[in-house]
Amino acid sequence: MELNQKLFHHFAPKAAGIRVEHLCIGLGYTAVVNSQGGVGLAGTLFKDTAQCTKVRGYVDFEGGPALSLLERITDSDPIQRSMALALINSLNYEETLTLPEDRQNRKLFDKLSLQKGRRVAMVGYFRPMAVWLKELGVELEVFDLGRGLGSKDDFYQKLRNWAEVLIMSSTSILNQTTEEVLARSGTGVKTVLLGPSTPLAREPFAHLPVHMLAGMAVLDKVKVLKAVRHGKGTPVIQQYARKVFLELEN
Repeated sequence: MELNQKLFHHFAPKAAGIRVEHLCIGLGYTAVVNSQGGVGLAGTLFKDTAQCTKVRGYVDFEGGPALSLLERITDSDPIQRSMALALINSLNYEETLTLPEDRQNRKLFDKLSLQKGRRVAMVGYFRPMAVWLKELGVELEVFDLGRGLGSKDDFYQKLRNWAEVLIMSSTSILNQTTEEVLARSGTGVKTVLLGPSTPLAREPFAHLPVHMLAGMAVLDKVKVLKAVRHGKGTPVIQQYARKVFLELEN
């Protein structure tokens, strides 16, 4: 996909001379720490299989050049893409720490004019946010294939002709559906890419109608890595991180 290629080309110069120090593939999230101390997260996405081996072909990336892992962002294997996206977020770590915080999503709600009667399409079910939106009186349409929520055809029709806002999980980068979804978005739909996997960088998204990126800046590396190892998800990880956002110029 073009987005994955753009992510590679944008972060390849940053990867030069940097090594992968630590790689942890947890049940919910994958974490990478690089040799400059940057830490990044991405959702762990692997094919449903009964085999004990989840990663195709053993490569020990720890101690090796970051560029070798970065190249896996375009791999056909989703778990390889998970490792590469976590690396990308580690390479972007210092920049992420400078972004404004939005702990309660108030700035996000304000920027997207999320209020009573607003029509919102959501790709990937964010339960706490969905609850807040319904309490606001927002009209919400959800599509989450993994949870069996919604029909793709019906959702795409509403995205084209009904939705005013699109809230999309950054897991779409891992399953390579970001561009497919956006291609079916109606004119004028305001879009935010959301979640700990989100690479908070402008340039790779310049070709897409994305208006805001919302992700996480890790504060307590030790506790976040422990949470990843223990199979914990966003509710635990966000206790040791800042929820931050980046507005784009689309």
